[in-house]
Amino acid sequence: MAVRLLVALLIFSFASFTYASDPDPLQDFCVGVKDDEAKVFVNGKICKDPNMVSANDFFFPGLNMPGNTSNPLGSKVTPVNVNQLPGLNTLGISLVRIDYAPYGLNPPHTHPRATEVLVVVEGTLFVGFVTSNPADPNVKNKLFTKTLYPGDVFVFPEGLIHFQFNVGKTNAVVFAGLSSQNPGVITIANAVFGSDPPINLDVLTKAFQVDANVNKYLQAQFWWNID
Repeated sequence: MAVRLLVALLIFSFASFTYASDPDPLQDFCVGVKDDEAKVFVNGKICKDPNMVSANDFFFPGLNMPGNTSNPLGSKVTPVNVNQLPGLNTLGISLVRIDYAPYGLNPPHTHPRATEVLVVVEGTLFVGFVTSNPADPNVKNKLFTKTLYPGDVFVFPEGLIHFQFNVGKTNAVVFAGLSSQNPGVITIANAVFGSDPPINLDVLTKAFQVDANVNKYLQAQFWWNID
């Protein structure tokens, strides 16, 4: 009996790993209701009354328009996820347009709930991602990088730190698909040095092995959020 129970638990555990991203929908569509209009909170969004659904719930205009890159990073992410396109609710997919000024940067960040596949439309980008901590503590995290040109495609695995940097002298544009209706973004510098309330200086000093004044200086900066 104990063996059967153990086998059942193992099967259940392995089965749960198959849901690596958003769960499959159980109906044709489930147009998301805005959070401020919802009466309950759920994992995702509750469904709009199907009789009230229209074509506009599956429509988003304007990705032909360039984003404003006049900011310290020189980049602008225009997201189209379930918050902008409610028809994406339960479909497990979203996309973004990213514009880069010359030498513009989409800084190191992660998407905790999505893999990202990116295609370059204009410009030249230097992109890369870093692997998670190796099992062997003597081995460093590995960096994978590539210089991309128009028509090139690159994939960033789910949850890994990645970046894109425009190394050209002209503007750059990419479109990227993500394997979640709500991929989430954690910009590394913002999260570590710009959190509210701030992370304790003793924690940062111990973690980065630098003088506390360095961390204090970094915490005092204005950290620009990407979408």
